[in-house]
Amino acid sequence: MKIALLGYGKMGKVIEKVALERNHEIVLKKGRNDNYDGLENADIAIDFSIPTSAVANISACFERNIPVISGTTGWLEDYDKMVALCGEKNGSFIYGSNFSLGVNVFFELNDYLAKMMANLKQYNVSMEEIHHTQKLDAPSGTAISLANGIIKNTNYAKWTLEKASASEIHIEAKRIENIPGTHSVYYDSEVDQIEIKHTAHTREGFALGSVVAAEWLFGKKGVFTMKDVLGI
Repeated sequence: MKIALLGYGKMGKVIEKVALERNHEIVLKKGRNDNYDGLENADIAIDFSIPTSAVANISACFERNIPVISGTTGWLEDYDKMVALCGEKNGSFIYGSNFSLGVNVFFELNDYLAKMMANLKQYNVSMEEIHHTQKLDAPSGTAISLANGIIKNTNYAKWTLEKASASEIHIEAKRIENIPGTHSVYYDSEVDQIEIKHTAHTREGFALGSVVAAEWLFGKKGVFTMKDVLGI
């Protein structure tokens, strides 16, 4: 495939490496201040940019009938607009808060554990996420996805970065140099603690997942998720 990289920071460079290793061609490397010249030559676009660029990048793809994979987080107040535009333009779209194949298994584990813990009122749930200092949004999109998975399956109402009430999930967001991404979910009672945790060792897991998603999306129409890609 001919791939356009929308966002050419650290993640974009790792995606480029993985894509080339899988025999794809990179036809556009768009930085923050670059235009979209050459996007029309792509078979598919992969957007790992910044929150303020994501909507413009995704829209540019739909306007040019280019399928798009977006792993940029921090812009989801406009997600429904992008889904509507995808439908209007008969486009192809996958958004993922995390494209790591392991994290998407972790999402399923988190949902399953939340269902089992829902009626055990003696446990309080909390979360911690740790990322590199260049990450612009907090909490991470992955942490929000995990929290929403818990909320969907329990009586918790929302998440918060502040001190939590009984109906809230506290998320501790930490920024530490050179940490690709660590997410922990804790269920604490007076007598014990249950913890599930995913630790990314490198960015290559995110890059591989995004390229695998692009390979899967190519030739399809509609809005999909990593659950579709992985068949889970």
